[in-house]
Amino acid sequence: MTTAVTAVAPAASERALKHFESALEFETDCWDVHDAMSNGKADFVLLDVRSHALYEKGHVPGAVSLPHGKIIEGTLRDYPAQTIFVVYCAGPHCNGAHRGAIRLARLGRPVKLMIGGVTGWLDEGFTLETGKQ
Repeated sequence: MTTAVTAVAPAASERALKHFESALEFETDCWDVHDAMSNGKADFVLLDVRSHALYEKGHVPGAVSLPHGKIIEGTLRDYPAQTIFVVYCAGPHCNGAHRGAIRLARLGRPVKLMIGGVTGWLDEGFTLETGKQ
């Protein structure tokens, strides 16, 4: 019996390994971001790429508000070229983090996406803070 799940066979283990390992070059998760931020070991800058208004309503503690449309060389001038940025938006239903990651990559900046965004952060049981930065 074949189901929709198995109608296309899984990739060979070598291909699966390459695929899943490479995904970690582009993504990180809320748990790892929280762990680094809460232990004072963040070796990245966390960017909330939603609007300033949404940031003020609730954001990940320690995140910098920089809407994806405002990511240009001038807004990054205070960050050394090797600064690693981690971007997030509202969640899996939002492509703002992808837009922010594209803008950073076009500027030659190292970037990862925090999968899950605000939704994932809350799903993990973490809290948001409110107000301006």
